[in-house]
Amino acid sequence: MATAKKATKKTTSKKPAKKAPARKPAKKAAPKKAPAKKPAKKVAAKKPAAKRKPNAAFMKAMTPSAELAAVVGEKALPRTEVTKKLWEYIKKNKLQDSVNKRNINADDKLKPVFGGKRQVSMFEMTKLVSAHLK
Repeated sequence: MATAKKATKKTTSKKPAKKAPARKPAKKAAPKKAPAKKPAKKVAAKKPAAKRKPNAAFMKAMTPSAELAAVVGEKALPRTEVTKKLWEYIKKNKLQDSVNKRNINADDKLKPVFGGKRQVSMFEMTKLVSAHLK
């Protein structure tokens, strides 16, 4: 009987429904603290870093092909020097693409070195030039 009275009370009183308060997001567990570290042991003094030695493969003098010799010269050079001389030639003759600086536009001397391509990327250039070194 008591339940029937409660039910009738609820139906007779019409109040606007209250919205439940917005729930707060669940709290994350606090990050665990790292266990206390023991004092660091004394480390022996490090030796000063040795000067870096150049890779022998890069320093080996290589003879350029006739097409490449027209750009970098006839005498044998290491790969690093060939690349430097090639970039000097490119900068001097303004062969770097003005829009995309990574591309090199070939002129009459560079076209045979680049395999007949009109334009190559600087990364592709090193691959193509290596075919012209013996």
